[in-house]
Amino acid sequence: MSPFLKIVLDLGPLLVFFGGNYLHGIFFATGAFMVAIALSLTITYALERKLAPMPLVTGVVVMVFGTLTVVLQDELFIKLKPTIVNTIFATILFAGLLMERPLIKYLFEQVFPLTDEGWRKLTMRWALFFVFLACLNEVIWRNFSTDFWVAFKVWGVFPITVLFAAAQLPLMQAHQLPETSDETA
Repeated sequence: MSPFLKIVLDLGPLLVFFGGNYLHGIFFATGAFMVAIALSLTITYALERKLAPMPLVTGVVVMVFGTLTVVLQDELFIKLKPTIVNTIFATILFAGLLMERPLIKYLFEQVFPLTDEGWRKLTMRWALFFVFLACLNEVIWRNFSTDFWVAFKVWGVFPITVLFAAAQLPLMQAHQLPETSDETA
């Protein structure tokens, strides 16, 4: 899959949510978000014949909490979705660390060859980051308007996540495994 298409499939549903809220309000936006997530997951599966765990969990929680939001006409449910998803991710990562299995390693070891210590540290940092995002979501939705919360989900959380990921590069470089060469001299 091309990097551009991957970005569209990952960010597209959030942009649909933002636009739907701007044009027609939170309940319309939630329904549109559910359709966009389902479409994104379907296209991803059609192209790759697999779904990554994080988008799949997010999609399931969006469907459950989105349905509750629309059917009960209560925006609380969609506002709780990021807290629940981030808490699930943090819990899974912390559980992996307790079992001495840094789970991020299994997602990214083909892309980033790191030492075991590097994987443990990276997993701990991401687990703590997910806790931070869950807490941040709680602060935002409880203290600001729905429109601000929606805008922050789109224009705040993504840049914060990109900055956090970029801040992990020094750790990853410090714990990178030495390259092996197939060349014989």
